[in-house]
Amino acid sequence: MMTEVKTLLDQHWEWLRSKTTLRETDECVEITTPYLDRHNDCLQIYVKGCDGGFVLSDDGYVLQDLELSGCRIDSPKSQVLLEKTLNGFGVRNNDKTLQVHASSDDFALKKHNLLQAMLAVSNLLFLSED
Repeated sequence: MMTEVKTLLDQHWEWLRSKTTLRETDECVEITTPYLDRHNDCLQIYVKGCDGGFVLSDDGYVLQDLELSGCRIDSPKSQVLLEKTLNGFGVRNNDKTLQVHASSDDFALKKHNLLQAMLAVSNLLFLSED
């Protein structure tokens, strides 16, 4: 059973690698992942170099999408939920952009945490008040 599960994990990693694309722009590297948002669009994150490390962000996508969908992210209730959600992943809200700093050593973990935070914050739409 252990060998079978290891093979399945290897297949998953290969799938993830094959479905992840990179595109370099003048300012950053765009990573398109196979993980889907609530619109069934692939999640994208943006990486910029900063002080010998990296800044990873959603470029404002998640919070803008919530606002455009009618979610009042500026309400006190939403702010508390947003803050708690982001803190759980070590991600911060920098002027409505989800962001995390990473080094070469923890890049993979920080990328994973940002993606998880993006998905979790997107779920705040269901808690919006009319």
